[in-house]
Amino acid sequence: MSADAQLHPGGTRPLPAPARGRPKRTTGLLLGAVLLVASALLSLAVGTEHIPPAHVWSGLFSPDGSRFDNIVRELRLPRTLIGIAVGAALGLAGGVMQVLTRNPLADPGLLGVNAGASAAVVTAISVFGITSVTGYLWFALAGAAVAAVTVNALGGTRSATPVRLALAGTALNAALFGYVNGLQLWNLSTLDAMRYWSVGTLDKRDPELLLVTAPLLVGGALLAFALAHPLGALALGEDHARALGASVTRTRVLSIVAITLLCGSATAVCGPISFVGLMIPHAVRAFTGPDPRWMLPYCALFAPALMLVCDVIGRVVVAPSEIEVNIVTSFLGGLLFIHLVRQRKVAKL
Repeated sequence: MSADAQLHPGGTRPLPAPARGRPKRTTGLLLGAVLLVASALLSLAVGTEHIPPAHVWSGLFSPDGSRFDNIVRELRLPRTLIGIAVGAALGLAGGVMQVLTRNPLADPGLLGVNAGASAAVVTAISVFGITSVTGYLWFALAGAAVAAVTVNALGGTRSATPVRLALAGTALNAALFGYVNGLQLWNLSTLDAMRYWSVGTLDKRDPELLLVTAPLLVGGALLAFALAHPLGALALGEDHARALGASVTRTRVLSIVAITLLCGSATAVCGPISFVGLMIPHAVRAFTGPDPRWMLPYCALFAPALMLVCDVIGRVVVAPSEIEVNIVTSFLGGLLFIHLVRQRKVAKL
C-alpha cells in the first residue's frame, strides 16, 4: 500500500480523497457574477444611442427626467431584466436536459422544446384568438411539455442516443416551424401577432410578461437546483442512482416539469431562442466538471451574460437597425454544434 493511501481505522477501505477544485469553482462563480453585472451595464449603456456610464448610473438611482433617464429606465432596463431572466432559464433548462439525457447535444431549441412552446402560443393567438398574457402562457407550457415528451419518445426513450435525439429534435423543429408558417399564410389577419412569436428577441417585450411568468421561472429554477444531487446520481446510470437512494422515475418526471416551466415561460416572454442551453453547459464544464451541483449555478450566471452580450451585438452590427438575439445565438451556437458533432467522442455516442 502506498504511503499516500488513507485508510479507515480498520484498514479495510480507503477514505474519500479530500475535495479538490472547490476554491477554483468558487472563483468561477464570482467571475460569473462579475460578468453578469458587466454585461447588464453594457446592455444598459450600448445601443442605437450610446449612454455614458455616469448617465446610466443617474438614470437608475437618481433620475432627473432627462432623455437618457427615459431611455435607461423605460426601454433598456426592462429589456435587460428580461434578458437575465430568460437567459438563466434557458441555461438551467439546457443543463438539466444534458444531464438527464446524458446527451451533450441536448438543448431546449435543438430538441424542439422551444419550438413546441412557440407553436402552441401561435395556435392560441391565431385559432383561439387569445391575446392575454395569462392565456397564452399556459399554451406555451403545454406546448413545451408535449414537445419534450415527443422528442424523448421519438429518440427511443431509454435507448436514446445523442444523435437519435438530435435527429428527432431537428425533425420536430422542422415540422413545428412549418406549422407556424402555414398558420401565418392561412390567417393573415393575425400575421403581425404571430410573427411576434416566430422570431426570438428581447426588443419591445412587455415587462408585464416578466411579472406574470416570474413565479414559474423562479419555481422552475428552484426545482432544477433541488434536482442537482439526484441528477448527478442518475448520470452514473439507473442502477447506480438507485443504489445511492435516488428515485429514477421521480427524478425524470420532476426534471421534465422543471424544463417545461423554464422553457415554456421563457418562450412566452420573448419567443424561441436557440443554442443558449447548448453553449453554456459545455463552456462551464471546464470549471465545474460533470457535477450538476456546480454546473447548474454556473449556467444560471453565465447564460444570462451570454444572452445580454448577444443582444448588444445585435444592436450594434447593423445600427441603427437591429438583429434579433435569436439570430446571433443561433449563429454562434451553430458553429459550436458543428464543432461538437465533428468530435470523435460525440460521433461515437
